[in-house]
Amino acid sequence: MKTEERQIRTIEINENGIYIVLAILDDETIRFLHFSSIPFCGSEFDIENIREGFPLVGFSLSGYDRPYERHGNKYIVTAPGYRLKYCSHTDQYNDIGRKVVFYLNDEQTDVNVFCHWQFYRDIPVIRCWNRIENNGEEEQTVEYISNFYYEGIEKEGRLRQDEKLRLKIPHNSWQREMNWKEYSLRELGMDLTQKEALQRSSSMIRVNNTGNWSTKEYLPLACLENIETRTGIFWQIEHNGSWHWEIGDRNGHLYLALGGPNEIYSHWVKQLAPGEVFETVPAAVGVSCEKIGKSVFEDAVESLTKYRRCIRRPNSDNEKLPVIFNDYMNCLWGKPTAEQEIPMIDAAADAGCEYYCIDAGWYADGDWWDSVGEWQVSSKRFPDGLRAVTDYIRKRGMTPGVWLEPEVMGIHCALAQKVPENWFFIRHGKPVYDRSRFQLDYRNAEVCAYMDSVVDRLIREFNVGYIKMDYNIEPGIGTEFQADSPGDGLLEHERAYLGWLDRLFNRYPDLVIENCASGGLRMDYAMLSRLSIQSTSDTDDYMNYPVIAANAAAAMTPEQAAVWSYPMAHDLWKDEDEFCEETVFNMVSSMLLRIHLSGHLVQLDAMRRSLVKEGIEVYKLLRSDIPNALPFWPLGLASYQKKWIAFGLKRNDHAYLAVWMRMAEEDKENTVFKHGKEQTKQIPLPEDLLQMAERDEDIEIRCIYPTTLETDYSYCKEKHTLVFRTNKKFTARLFRVTVKKKDTKTQET
Repeated sequence: MKTEERQIRTIEINENGIYIVLAILDDETIRFLHFSSIPFCGSEFDIENIREGFPLVGFSLSGYDRPYERHGNKYIVTAPGYRLKYCSHTDQYNDIGRKVVFYLNDEQTDVNVFCHWQFYRDIPVIRCWNRIENNGEEEQTVEYISNFYYEGIEKEGRLRQDEKLRLKIPHNSWQREMNWKEYSLRELGMDLTQKEALQRSSSMIRVNNTGNWSTKEYLPLACLENIETRTGIFWQIEHNGSWHWEIGDRNGHLYLALGGPNEIYSHWVKQLAPGEVFETVPAAVGVSCEKIGKSVFEDAVESLTKYRRCIRRPNSDNEKLPVIFNDYMNCLWGKPTAEQEIPMIDAAADAGCEYYCIDAGWYADGDWWDSVGEWQVSSKRFPDGLRAVTDYIRKRGMTPGVWLEPEVMGIHCALAQKVPENWFFIRHGKPVYDRSRFQLDYRNAEVCAYMDSVVDRLIREFNVGYIKMDYNIEPGIGTEFQADSPGDGLLEHERAYLGWLDRLFNRYPDLVIENCASGGLRMDYAMLSRLSIQSTSDTDDYMNYPVIAANAAAAMTPEQAAVWSYPMAHDLWKDEDEFCEETVFNMVSSMLLRIHLSGHLVQLDAMRRSLVKEGIEVYKLLRSDIPNALPFWPLGLASYQKKWIAFGLKRNDHAYLAVWMRMAEEDKENTVFKHGKEQTKQIPLPEDLLQMAERDEDIEIRCIYPTTLETDYSYCKEKHTLVFRTNKKFTARLFRVTVKKKDTKTQET
């Protein structure tokens, strides 16, 4: 580093493969210089460049000037963030790993910032959040506070920043969830157009969410890869509402800023009176690198998977992975009746299901959409009461469940006309509603008490052990009622809702709750650290589901990802073989995750019923591996443009591999399916298994589902690939790959 010894001192942290360097300058301001999987080389830094940038925290209070240009709406040169001075830090170990806390102070305002970094043993990830304390005599208005801020993400390697960096971003929307795309900086408008040392544009790469549907456009995570050094940095923001991250340029360097809500993009400001404190939402940030048989991205996902398992509420559901049947998708579509449920309960039990969930509509005689909120059983749909049906579910050996939307109340719900307006979000003096529903405000203790009574009644009166909690509105920027800003009201509501869930699990620790928001529009680890199951999508097109299913394990642990499997009961195709292939295709989509079965099982013929039952039986043999397995993608992440998709889970000396061949768009238009030309696909096997095989003996590949249909495959030892051949228009198969150890029989599935 080009500086005199007296001008700078450093704090170095090397933990779990993360190399971290911070600098304390002669004026006691702190600078964050390095966060990487490779050691620090500071020769390119000079002291003046460091003085102007590299803050540890991005932090803006109203009414304070900044010394350097911000250039647009970028959260750089924040004030007083740029001038925060180092006071001290603690460094100790707790039950989960190393914990470092930096104590910073702004002398002008006497505001303290405590920067928390929690490490997890053997995982190259930190969980980070910041806590602000107003120790001064004046009220301060917080406009922005990061939970992680790091400048210099481009500094490793010799290539230009716009040549060597690639960004993987998970786009997300209704029926098009977990749609990962890879971009160069140039594709995102971040071309290097000035001298690199002076690059300072007014634009940035910005990904954010505003509102309660936390993942309605993007998942709150991403991975940045340096293709020259083959290293990466990845992150996830753990919040169930508004969040924001950005990558921008400043004086030749690129920075990454992560945070929850802010003023510019989330309509959030927070008044901090003397003595008051505020804590940011948490984020997880980690480092990765290319390893033998493992890409930078796959290394990142492995670390995230281990980390997510560490922060998740321990529960038996994520260990045992019971099979779920739900009566909604391509089935009853929210129009349940006792008459229809009984034969489906029998069919689900016979197939081997273990949860049976009655979805939307059980509480309404007619259309249920805008009347939700009282949660009383419809006597028209269930003349003998709901308990008669849930008792029958128990009799057939399954745990009963019901659908619930606890955060809304329909505008035509009678109760909505009786309760005070402060039960709901208020903006511009009027209740906020969307899609004919009001948004309940969980900051209100009466709302929490009411929903407690609803859940208590469902458990007490109907003996349910499973609740699918849905959420189908987007209330926008928040509520102004008793809040410093709409975003402040929204954030405090979201935290109150999480608190309500925590108290619910304190009362019912064995209750299983599925997280749903029109499918996957709130897939974040504020929710998933508490709830054991995530609905991955509302798509009713099984041909598109492999894209979502294959990518799901990059967004959550595989044991939390519920994937619809809905064997179809139609007579569209004439070829009986295609009937069977369609059923297998549906089953394979869910068998390495959580089986979320639906469809009219009663209407299936005997052959297709047997394929469903076989799929569940195979799943029950392999599911004990899933909570400890790690994902891999031998053909890369899935996309809607790909005909072939492969996704696997590996554990110790074996792996499971799902392979799909999807129909081309032109094939979908055919009403009668015909056998096509034979197609062959070579699918690479995990390199770590191959290395194990070299030490021990050989690789064995078996098709474990289906076993009753013909499958043409082989192992190419020279190329280390599974060779899959088919003449179907579409097909799917599930394989087990096992290292055959010397003098040891191959373990059966």
